Amino acid sequence: MLSMYVEMIRIRFLMMLAYRVNYYSGILVYSINIGAYYFLWNAIYAGQPSLGGLTPLQMTSYVAVSWMARAFYFNNIDREMAMEIKDGKVAIEMIRPYNYLAVKMMQALGEGMFRLLFFSVPGMVIVSFFFPIVFPSDWTSWAVYGVSLMFSFIINTEINLITGVLAFFFLNNDGIMRAKKVIVDLFSGLILPISFYPDWARAILEYLPFQAIGYLPGLIFTGAIEGEALQQALLVQLIWSLVLLLPLYFLWIQAKKTLVVQGG
Repeated sequence: MLSMYVEMIRIRFLMMLAYRVNYYSGILVYSINIGAYYFLWNAIYAGQPSLGGLTPLQMTSYVAVSWMARAFYFNNIDREMAMEIKDGKVAIEMIRPYNYLAVKMMQALGEGMFRLLFFSVPGMVIVSFFFPIVFPSDWTSWAVYGVSLMFSFIINTEINLITGVLAFFFLNNDGIMRAKKVIVDLFSGLILPISFYPDWARAILEYLPFQAIGYLPGLIFTGAIEGEALQQALLVQLIWSLVLLLPLYFLWIQAKKTLVVQGG
């Protein structure tokens, strides 16, 4: 059974490989975004040694790694699920000898691995030639960041799966998917680090999973947190990766019942 899911990862990776040229242009687009934010934050800092707990150099590294990490954890699994539900293909998928949600998770992982190898890594190397970026200095820091980045993928994909399952109930959830994309990009710290939000907003965001997608991994990469704070950040990511399984599980149970009613 495990080999079946591994094969799903391989197939999706090969599918993405067929369209790899599209991602080379994507590196250019992301590099332009990073450049724009680099000059914007330079203007905001205006010579100040630190803002929001980040030095100018750490902010540059945070912006660069956040955008390149997004290429890894981003996927359109929710949109694929919505299309399969609209087309009726999901009924065939659900009678096959595997877990439908697990397959979608593996497909997202295959896509993410492709993006990591052909987008994030080369993109980060290219960007480092143009902007001052500080990379982790030892393999332990890289390993911890790798674990954090994997949690980012899991949490973001779980949110996408929840959004996709909602298509069973609403049939057309395009609005929900668009809203989800904006919310994740805004509240994950991609556009603005959460330390720059007002105190009341930070207090709310601490009880939401979005900071575990982009903000915490970005801080880990830049070395802005270490020691006990680093352990706490990883613990937050672990907790959210487990907590999000609960609504996904119960929604999936109800979704299967809804599909039976529609088919009957």
